[in-house]
Amino acid sequence: MNKKRDVKEKKSIKEKIKVSSEIRFMILSIILISIFCVAITPVTLQNDTFYSIKIGEQIANNGIDMKDHFSWHENLNYTYPHWAYDFVTYHIYNLFGMTGIYIATCVLAVILGVLIYLVNVKLAKNKLFSFIITIGTMYLLKGFIAARAQLVTYLLFLLTIYFIERFLETKKKRYIIGLIAIPIIIANYHVAVFPFYFILYLPYIGEYIIAVLSEIILYRKIKIKILKIILKNLEKKSNINKDKIEKIEHELEEIENKNDKIKIKRTKQIKEPYKIRLTKNNNVKWLIIVMIICVFTGFLTPLGDTPYTYLLKTMQGNTTENINEHLPTTISKDTNLMCTLIVFLSILIFTKAKIRLSDLFMLCGLCYLALSARRQVSIFAIINSIVLNRLIVEMLKIYVDKNIEDIDKKFIKNIPVLIAIIIITLGLSWNFGKYKFKEKYISESTYPVKACDYILENIDLEKARFYNEYNYGSYMLYRGIPVFVDSRADLYAPEFSNKEEDIFMDFIDTSNINKFYEDVFEKYNITHVILYKNSKNNMIIEKTKDPKYKVLYQDKQFVIYERIDNNEK
Repeated sequence: MNKKRDVKEKKSIKEKIKVSSEIRFMILSIILISIFCVAITPVTLQNDTFYSIKIGEQIANNGIDMKDHFSWHENLNYTYPHWAYDFVTYHIYNLFGMTGIYIATCVLAVILGVLIYLVNVKLAKNKLFSFIITIGTMYLLKGFIAARAQLVTYLLFLLTIYFIERFLETKKKRYIIGLIAIPIIIANYHVAVFPFYFILYLPYIGEYIIAVLSEIILYRKIKIKILKIILKNLEKKSNINKDKIEKIEHELEEIENKNDKIKIKRTKQIKEPYKIRLTKNNNVKWLIIVMIICVFTGFLTPLGDTPYTYLLKTMQGNTTENINEHLPTTISKDTNLMCTLIVFLSILIFTKAKIRLSDLFMLCGLCYLALSARRQVSIFAIINSIVLNRLIVEMLKIYVDKNIEDIDKKFIKNIPVLIAIIIITLGLSWNFGKYKFKEKYISESTYPVKACDYILENIDLEKARFYNEYNYGSYMLYRGIPVFVDSRADLYAPEFSNKEEDIFMDFIDTSNINKFYEDVFEKYNITHVILYKNSKNNMIIEKTKDPKYKVLYQDKQFVIYERIDNNEK
């Protein structure tokens, strides 16, 4: 009896040691991921943040009226595509200033990094590779971390995948509640990506449909039904043709026997596939119902039908063809994406690792979107971190011939390995974070800080009509200066505004010298012009010494002109 007790006690002690070592590693991983996420979060704010602050202030003071209040163009319609995010951003700014926005961005980045890790741990069933892949994923995302609504969207899409997979595995109702809540949040926080939410369901539904079709053996099923109908009609007749009935019965039996053999063969193929795992999960039927319910959640917003029309209108216009983040990805210039794709292809082509069909659909679909638009590279990296993790686990099972849990145990208890992980992660964090000490919230080389000071002190804004460039328009409206254009591109496109002229394309054509600047300035009755000193239009004005433009202010980056001709009229 004592020996049995001793054995039990030893087992319980070993289990406790195992659990405590796993918990220690997870805590260490979360701390290191958090440090890395803070290190890659930029101090300098992007242009979208500036208009978010002002729109949030407008909403807080006057509500949502679907009108623009920051351009000097009169009566422009505005859709408020991320009104809830703007509202929250303004209140953070109002309470804590730019420091508050920076800290909030750091917090969201940390939550994203930790969530990527925890979701990978739960779905891929390992801790070590989940940590490594999380650091790699956040490295790919470092160019997308900013005080913008997209940072909230990343969290919501990752949770969507987690809830879908957990529901398919457990069929628990709490995951349905999460899946219904997410599109409601998206419709208010980032309406432009509302349709994208439903794309995340498609790989799972696609796998289920193919699994069902593979079981049906459609042409044979139809033939069996036809023969049964013929047999039934023959048996009803008074003059029964026994020979014909026997012949049909024999044919029917042969087909059914062949079907049984085919089903056995396909069952074996599904259990031991060559490359693609096909699983029929009947919970997908309920998932389809959930998706249909979620379609109607877009009406739970003060924006009317905007969740259903915004993306369609955007695709109809010219804005996506002229904004950098909407342009197709040049893979030869995006080394990080190219290396990631090489890793996936190498595992799929040169190893025996098998991939789930839903994962293959997800990988291919998000790869297509990432190549179609640069901004989608972020979603590709986040969602496919799970796919890559599962592929690595699958590969290890085949070549190492060890359970992933055993590999995890071996490494998370290994002190030299843990020290190496700490040193490498902290080293990378320092490498990215050391430049933050020199950064300012507002870059004076990017935004006309001193030029705006001059405007506010010397120019009557009630009479002025400024022509400005896209990249710093948001900063100008943040300073209270009405603008010609800013980074709310949809606002200036005829698909959204109630104007016949395409203000956005007039700006694009002017900045690219497709239109003579004076013709555009005359059209809009421009009184003042603020330009980058190295812009094409400013070079022309300087070279030609255009007498219609008087220099009011200039510094290293910006110049302000007054249009003399306009004032003399």
